Amino acid sequence: MATRRPFRPFLALSAVLVSAFAHAQMQPPPQRPEPPVQQRATPPSAAPVAASREALLDRVVAVVNDEAITQYEVDEQRRTVLIQMREAKVSPPPTDVLDRQVLERLVTERALLQYAKETGVRVDDTAVERTVQRIAQENKLTPDEFRAVLEREQIPYAKYREDIRREITLQRLREREVESRISVSDADVDQFLATSAARDGGDVEYLLSHILVSVPEQSSPEQVAARQQRAVAALQQVKTGGDFAQVAASFSDAQDALTGGNLGWRSAARLPTVFVEVVRGLEKGGVSNVLRSPAGFHIVKLVDVRDRNAPTIVEQTRVRHILIRVNETVSDADARIRIDRVKDRLDSGAKFEDMARVNSEDPSSAKGGELGWVNPGDTVPEFERAMNGLAPGATSMPVRTPFGWHLIRVEERRQQDVTKERQREQARAAIRQRKADEQFQEFVRQTRDRAYVEYKGDDR
Repeated sequence: MATRRPFRPFLALSAVLVSAFAHAQMQPPPQRPEPPVQQRATPPSAAPVAASREALLDRVVAVVNDEAITQYEVDEQRRTVLIQMREAKVSPPPTDVLDRQVLERLVTERALLQYAKETGVRVDDTAVERTVQRIAQENKLTPDEFRAVLEREQIPYAKYREDIRREITLQRLREREVESRISVSDADVDQFLATSAARDGGDVEYLLSHILVSVPEQSSPEQVAARQQRAVAALQQVKTGGDFAQVAASFSDAQDALTGGNLGWRSAARLPTVFVEVVRGLEKGGVSNVLRSPAGFHIVKLVDVRDRNAPTIVEQTRVRHILIRVNETVSDADARIRIDRVKDRLDSGAKFEDMARVNSEDPSSAKGGELGWVNPGDTVPEFERAMNGLAPGATSMPVRTPFGWHLIRVEERRQQDVTKERQREQARAAIRQRKADEQFQEFVRQTRDRAYVEYKGDDR
């Protein structure tokens, strides 16, 4: 359904990269010639100092396939990470550990972005600007206030926009390579609900943190043993009173390491298979032993547990819509012209259902634009706001969402107990999310392993 809410990763002022596996101790491949360092003209009087500073900033620290990562990029990413850690109240690890984590994050991101570019993933300026505006709105800030926040954090607006472009690219890559290929059957949902009821007595969610010590593919037994010892050392620090978030920031190879390894609230269906039984056996605040998975070695902490089995009464809306999509072949302006023409026809007496069947670019067009009964949160925010502002029988003005331009008609509303329906929806979403998380982590790991990565020595 075109109006259903997509995954939205851009809710913080400093957006966090998608979860992925870094490979902190991979052996660098054979050396190859270092790309030339960018040169800049400097005034004669400042030449010695400026040249030294430029050499530090522009020094190539790694090469991913045919692209260089410079010291300047590492420094900028470290500064962003430190802001995130400060907001998350996580103490940073030692500088050398932090630099290794930051570099591995950049290496993994660069490999993914290269693959996305090679396979045709593109993000235009309109999509970037619309996302930035949505982030500002969700943080209850005007555009000027939002820019002021960025300036206060010393984040140039142009750089922030490019960071958002990269995150949208990675999300679209995830959607294409993983999420579009995942299916969840009714039998999967039935099994999950039966298991949840039998084992948990309801819809239980767990607040978790974790540490991952990754094991690259084709590692030797000696390398695997060394990685296992690293995980054991991390666990020993935790068991002797070390702060779990601090240990995660120092030892974990997961992309969430620098925010303390926080996995957030997850139902059992969204947990990696290796975690499920272990987490159920932990007391609140408990920490697991070292666990093994194909990705490496894990340590899990159960921070909190909650029961979400309360009855759910919501106001449902029966709604229709007409959608004109915006994509690579249809510009925003052209789509707006087309939706305005449809609105003129409706104002002249045409039936909404007939116009939807002829004009709407959504699967619901075959049913006259009928979306059925919609619950709060089922649609993207722009659609929901417009729908909620309509009285039954009313039709909206053109509404822009990430999918394109809509006309929305509300048919009726009702109060409904959707406890069982919502439980099934939540179960289906949780199963899908768990499968997507596991498959995307594997996709990221494979993409990272395929990349040619050369680490440059410190030649200062």
